[in-house]
Amino acid sequence: MKPILAALALTTALTLPALAMARPVTLTTTLNDYGGDGAYLALYVTDASGAYVGSLWMAGGTSKYYEHLTDWHRATGGDPAQINGITGASVGAGRTLEITLDLADALIDAGYTLHIDAAVEDMRDSPNEIAVPLTTEGAGQPVRGRRYVASFSYDM
Repeated sequence: MKPILAALALTTALTLPALAMARPVTLTTTLNDYGGDGAYLALYVTDASGAYVGSLWMAGGTSKYYEHLTDWHRATGGDPAQINGITGASVGAGRTLEITLDLADALIDAGYTLHIDAAVEDMRDSPNEIAVPLTTEGAGQPVRGRRYVASFSYDM
């Protein structure tokens, strides 16, 4: 039952911020200049046990490539309903993706982790490129990715 409540808190905070206790959070992802096509990025949240809670953003609009966002795809079964209305263009090498959304207060300092999976055409996929706990202490602290992400941070 707990994952259902967390998912409800996440989706409620994203769709009805006036009704949920939420705060604006800015997610900033800067990519390395890796010399390839634009990257697909899946930003999603898991709970303390690693169970999928919900998607925050999908960068990249062609669903046939979502299977290359391996961990996100496995967690969601590739269900495009998980990202309905929260998608944007892929992110070019050396470019920055900055999004601001309302995130449920219940997800902060409660054992939840924000993940980013990355994939670039004709290059290696990078599941779990970034995994950072959602904490007030971690806010504003840049984190380096494993392959494509030069820097990621979130600010509250």
